[in-house]
Amino acid sequence: MDFFKKLNLDPTQVSIDWDLQPADTFGMFESWGGKERVKNKNERFYYFYIDNWQPPARLLLMERGIKYARILARIKAPQELIDSCIIGQGKSTTLDASYAIDDAIKHWLLKNVVDSDDASLVMPIKAEAEEVLRETGLPGPADPLPKLHLRALRSKPLDFKEDEVEHLVRIAGLFERRYNPDGKADGYLVDNEDGLTVTDLTTKLMWQRGGSEINSIRAIQNWIGGLNRENFAGFTGWRLPTFEEALSLAVKTKNSQELYVHPCFSAAQPFVFTSDKRNPGGHWFIDYAQARVFWASGFNPGGFGRVCRSIS
Repeated sequence: MDFFKKLNLDPTQVSIDWDLQPADTFGMFESWGGKERVKNKNERFYYFYIDNWQPPARLLLMERGIKYARILARIKAPQELIDSCIIGQGKSTTLDASYAIDDAIKHWLLKNVVDSDDASLVMPIKAEAEEVLRETGLPGPADPLPKLHLRALRSKPLDFKEDEVEHLVRIAGLFERRYNPDGKADGYLVDNEDGLTVTDLTTKLMWQRGGSEINSIRAIQNWIGGLNRENFAGFTGWRLPTFEEALSLAVKTKNSQELYVHPCFSAAQPFVFTSDKRNPGGHWFIDYAQARVFWASGFNPGGFGRVCRSIS
């Protein structure tokens, strides 16, 4: 299995679980007890699945364990195979946009990846996601300011239902391509000149320019705890934004990375967790590839984290 070697994994210690599907993973890995085959917290499972969060859909390799999730690689499979698999399974009802592979993709993987000596179709995610945050092109803290229109946004998390989202978006007056395409997208970002953060002076929020790798909500919360313990960028008080706060970063024109957000932010986090939960279950996210609010499970495949902090 040269593709495992390419991912720096010992092929004698790992194997693909062809029966494991995205729908199985909450009971197995988050609740721990749904499946007897999970023996301990250090055990790792590997499976392929289709990620349809944003087009085009991708074939990914997942490494999973108890309270642990990491996407290892993208597999360059024929797009028509991936699209056909999605059509065959129907539209996702949970909005997770995660699909199990079908027999056609399994046979293709066995022939072209798993049993092949050629690992060129395996693209490690870490290598894809590496990104250097460059100059922002934004004004600095000492630069003169225009007249600003301050925006008061909710900072306390809420639980709310799907049928409440449009009302909340419109009340906030924010740009959202589905529910409020005429909303405002008029923040004023300032470069804090630390290479790590920018501040929106209209919302009084300091933002991390980068963010986390994709992970479960529990792992994201632990990651935020680490940022606060380490005084990331010289500060504590870092937290997940509410959906209004995260949506306030959306702009009306896509940047060069095909995201509706200022290019000073890393493109490695195309959709991010918010602190808000869906009633009766799930988490609310902001998708910068679509400038939209959506909900999904916080566990499979999880999401990306980008933190903010309130300033006086």
